[in-house]
Amino acid sequence: FLQEFIRVCVREPRLHKDGRWHTHVDYEICLHTNSLCFRKKTSSVRRRYSEFVWLRHCLEQNAFIIDLPKLPPWNPFFSLKNTEQVIQRINGLQKFLEIVLHAPLLLSDSRLHLFLQSDLSITEIARCAVGKTRYTVAEAIQCSRTGCIRSEEKVSCDSDCESTSSSGLGLSVDTSGRGSPIFFQSDGDPEPFCSFSETTSPLTEY
Repeated sequence: FLQEFIRVCVREPRLHKDGRWHTHVDYEICLHTNSLCFRKKTSSVRRRYSEFVWLRHCLEQNAFIIDLPKLPPWNPFFSLKNTEQVIQRINGLQKFLEIVLHAPLLLSDSRLHLFLQSDLSITEIARCAVGKTRYTVAEAIQCSRTGCIRSEEKVSCDSDCESTSSSGLGLSVDTSGRGSPIFFQSDGDPEPFCSFSETTSPLTEY
């Protein structure tokens, strides 16, 4: 009997320039699973903090009986050069997804699947989830990273602009290519590890 598992990893923060004065940071979300709930068994997408906020709001609307986890607090002074801030945020985003993926009720929300396994913006995710796009949820997920689904809206330079800065963790934060995963230590664990976690069935809620 093969035990069902869902592994999720939040890593590789990168800095992006939005025009001349504004910047934002996004994170890679890697998913590996054998669960029948997921159309793709492995996937990788990039999401920014504000998109996590949007996802939590969506899940909250459909999960009245579930106490959703909180996200790490928004910090107007967040900087990739501050190692402690980076670790705290990655830990918080990681923990949020871990708990969400433990809740079978939340796994039925197509917006969660599009968030984790498609390249769609949150506007397109919302439209696709209610059938207002020319492609289905399954098609959006299947075509992720292949470019066969093109954006239906005029998007910002979230993935097009290049900017490089030190993260303070010995990594180059560069939008032009992939770097190495961020390593950090857990409480009481002397060995470094990547922020990678596994959930196994039967799923239990926190």
